[in-house]
Amino acid sequence: MILQRLLLSACFAVFAVAVHAETDVVRLGNLKFAHYGAVSYMKEIAPKYNLKIEERIFAKGLDIMPAIIAGDIDVSASAVDAAIAGRAGGTPIYVVAGFSKGGARIVARPDLNIKSIADLKGKRVGVARGGAQELLLLAELAKHKLTWSDQPGKDVLIVYMAFADLNQALQQKQIDAMSQSEPQSSQAINKGWGVELMKPYDTDMGEPIRALVMTEKMYNERRDVAERFLRVFVEATRTFIENTVLAEKYVRESLFKGQITPQDYQDAMSNASFTYDITVQHVQVTTDDMMKYGVGRMAHPPVAKDWVKLDLLAKAKKDLRIQ
Repeated sequence: MILQRLLLSACFAVFAVAVHAETDVVRLGNLKFAHYGAVSYMKEIAPKYNLKIEERIFAKGLDIMPAIIAGDIDVSASAVDAAIAGRAGGTPIYVVAGFSKGGARIVARPDLNIKSIADLKGKRVGVARGGAQELLLLAELAKHKLTWSDQPGKDVLIVYMAFADLNQALQQKQIDAMSQSEPQSSQAINKGWGVELMKPYDTDMGEPIRALVMTEKMYNERRDVAERFLRVFVEATRTFIENTVLAEKYVRESLFKGQITPQDYQDAMSNASFTYDITVQHVQVTTDDMMKYGVGRMAHPPVAKDWVKLDLLAKAKKDLRIQ
């Protein structure tokens, strides 16, 4: 009887080890931008934390929200305004970290002699709907007392198109200027298709911070996995901050498959930085600006303090001894 009990206990112990050793899968939604590189790099070091990260690249942040609702994505990199619009529309997500700052420029055609935002009056300006670039552009237009619409009749005609199409539209003179992300804005400048008009960070929102968002289900029901995922995030971000050579190599070769030059990357990251942090205040200011400028068309804007959850980030930073 004692021998049977010992054998049974041993079997249970082996089973427990096997269960613990099983790799947990996290499905990650990401975008193809230079300053999203550390998020992409997470999948390379995830096995160290007994995780497998399955990355899926989307065209824009708003496209990820339906995938989250469908249960196909657990965590996503997102512009804050896309996350806010998603939350307002019922997507069950929390903001759990910030992963980059900056990363946007307003670029104009070099042949039009556009020197200021005021010079955009009467012009066609391209931008992707639902990204930080849209909100930054509208805030700048409002600051300079310009009106705008995607229909004729206002000071500025907004032309909505995908991030991937903006540079070509500027090159072919289908638009006169664009509010674009990195490295695409730097690439347009380096190829001679555009000139920098400004980095649009002088409104109350300041530099945009991109958010790492997690489903409520993962945060509440897969707590151990969520904690390990945040440790992977913090380690990947620290690696990119400390090892700039590795960061450039990974973004250029793995994320962009050689489509951008070293100069494109360096110029892009001179206008962006990797970070861990985001604040409730930044999310709330962004929400208020979205309501002010009609971005996202939210009937019930979410209150930042109700869905910005930074406890997992704080624990991961403490575990990895990062201030």
